[in-house]
This record gives sequence, C-alpha cells and structure tokens, in this order.
Amino acid sequence: MSRPPVVQLYRAGAALARAVPAPVARGVARTGGTVASRALHDRRAQVERNLRRVDPSLSGRHLRRAVDATFASYGRYWAESFRLTGLDAGHIDRGFSYTGYDHVVAAREQGSGVIIALPHLGGWEWAAFWLAAIEDVPVTAVVEALEPPELFEWFVDFRRALGMNVVPLGPAAGGEVLRALKAGHAVCLLSDRDIGGGGVEVELFGERTTLPAGPATLALRTGAPILPTAIYFDGDLHRARVDPPLAVERRGSLRDDVARVTQDLAHALEDLIRAAPEQWHLMQPNWPSDRADLGH
Repeated sequence: MSRPPVVQLYRAGAALARAVPAPVARGVARTGGTVASRALHDRRAQVERNLRRVDPSLSGRHLRRAVDATFASYGRYWAESFRLTGLDAGHIDRGFSYTGYDHVVAAREQGSGVIIALPHLGGWEWAAFWLAAIEDVPVTAVVEALEPPELFEWFVDFRRALGMNVVPLGPAAGGEVLRALKAGHAVCLLSDRDIGGGGVEVELFGERTTLPAGPATLALRTGAPILPTAIYFDGDLHRARVDPPLAVERRGSLRDDVARVTQDLAHALEDLIRAAPEQWHLMQPNWPSDRADLGH
C-alpha cells in the first residue's frame, strides 16, 4: 500500500536533514521557514498577535523581524528533530545544557514520576532524547493525533525511536499517563494550548483563554510535581530551563484546586516564553479573540 503524499514529504524531509551537515540543514530550514511565512498569511497574523501579547511595544519593522525569526526558529525545530534519530548519545549530550535539573532528580528520588509542563518553544524532543539516552529516565509524551492516520503513525514511530513512550491525546490518555507516573516516568505535556477544548479558564498574557486541565489534575491525583520547563535554542546548542515545582497541595474542592494550579502554570509558562518569544512556535488561534478577529 502506498503512503499518502504528505507522509512521503515528511520522510523525504527527514532523509534530507540527516544527509547534509548540521549547519547546512539549519540554514536551509531557517530560510525555508522565513520564506514560507510570507505565504502563510493566517499563521503569520497569529504569530504577530502572540508576539505583541508578550511584548506590546513591538510594531513595524521590529515586529516583522520578530515574526520572521519565529518562523526561522520553527524551521530549525523541524530540521533538528528530523536529524535526531541519526545522532548518537554522545552528540546529544554535548549539544545540551541545563539549569534546574535537580528538580527532576529530587522528584525521582522520592519515587514518583514527574510532570514536565512545556510550551511550544524551542526543541523539546532533543531534551526528551537526552533524558532517555543519557539519564536513563523513561519518558512518556502525550501528543496530538494527526491526519491522515499514516502521518500520525510515522511521528509515533519517529518518537519511539528516540526512546519515548507515545500516548495519543484522547479519552484513553489519562489512564495511560497515570500508569506512566506510577512507574516513575517523566511525562511531557505541551501545556500552552487547549487542543481538545473544555479546558480551564485562565489569564494568559493579560487575556482570558483556556488551558488544558491535565497537568493540574494529574498532579493533584498522584502527588507528582509539575515542573514548568522550556528547551531553548542557544546558539548551535540546546539549553533546558527547569523551574521549581508548582504548589499542588489540596486546599479545597478538586475543581477549585485544578483552576488554581492551572492559573499558576499559566503564569509560569509566561515567564518561560518571555525569555525567548521568537522561539514560541504557537501558530494556531489560542484565545477567543483570535478566532473572532482572524475569522476562525
């Protein structure tokens, strides 16, 4: 059975990224991302809105350059992700630095899993590979299901090759993640977009929206800490920032506690994103006003 064209396109991109030297792959990806941004008008408009939420002073030439930098960063994300399966553990380790990793160590020494709550920023898969290959930490990642199914399966196979246990977002995800936390896994949750809807209302960059309830609910039910985390591109390398665990003790009803912890997480994500807003790869409507103003 032949693969859909989109799967063939991704496979070809991955093969090309692994076939050329890393600087060439990054350069082509950055240029391609910037060029593509000129044709993707809705996504470019969304990135403009997001950057101005982070820094309301951005406008004119400075805003255009920041948008171009965001798309260039997104291109780099794809190029480096595609190259990962061809890299050995030593290369991954040499390309990685971190602050706050002691929070992960402390959680695992207590015998619990840990919830790594991430924004769509930089290159998180590099860090997941580092955890699995260098630190021997089992990693579970909850990911959005993609269409067509063949494309999703290709991504699942790709991430499993990096040592991740991949859980599709859906009704069965909660049970699988609970089992992973009980087994001591680091559970990676991209937490700055409410993909399925029905999340918790929060204030994010001064505007009301919703974020997924999963991180807070899991933490309150299991006692696993939530560590707000970002993986930044740092020159040619990658740098992880792991912030201290959020306060997740029970104070009232589960609903109220989930709302409180999710709002605390929203503020933590703001701090992580402000450190490198041009690496924030969120390009879909994420606030109610986005859908209204962009016609979605």
